[in-house]
Amino acid sequence: MTSKLRVDAVLIQALIAGALSFAHLHDLAAAAGQTGWKAWAYPVSVDLLLVAAWRRLRSDGSSRLAWCWFLVSLFASLGANVATAGFLDLADPPAWLRFGIAGWPAVAFLGGTLLAHSSAPPVETETGPVPEPLVEPEPVSLMPTPPEYVAESEPVPPEPAIAPAAPVPAALVDHARKVAADHLTRTGRPIDTDALRARLGVPAPMADAIAAQLA
Repeated sequence: MTSKLRVDAVLIQALIAGALSFAHLHDLAAAAGQTGWKAWAYPVSVDLLLVAAWRRLRSDGSSRLAWCWFLVSLFASLGANVATAGFLDLADPPAWLRFGIAGWPAVAFLGGTLLAHSSAPPVETETGPVPEPLVEPEPVSLMPTPPEYVAESEPVPPEPAIAPAAPVPAALVDHARKVAADHLTRTGRPIDTDALRARLGVPAPMADAIAAQLA
């Protein structure tokens, strides 16, 4: 109940103040030579500019443009209230008053256009460096890869087959010793495998086996 009465009292106070300011602006415009409907249009113009500037301040925040036109319209309204209180002779208004009243429509049109069509400056926000995404390292396995899990693109080379040693007869070994001794006597160097194979006329595997027994 108290909140409702308080709101009603504020509205009544606003209506009274608005009516008085409206009447003072009308009387000042009429005294400056604006008769008929023109005298009634002046207070409407001043109040609309005041409301537009205040709404711009409420919606877009504080700006020089909104504050400038808010103070201009407030000065026009307040000046009319003071001027009609006996500080000026409204029967014979000064020239500057007539000049200001006559130029007010252009001023109000300019202010209303700027308030309606100018955009508010963008709000700057602090932006820091964008953090790089965290990439988790792939786990490294310390266990050797079993042969059955080796990829097909990496074939395992086959192990070389070891040929079995050829059997060497004992008589052939004795003959090879004589050939080796004769070669050492004539050349002064031990016989090699190729020379032994050529002197004995045996295949290479058997020559290797004989050379291994002569060593």
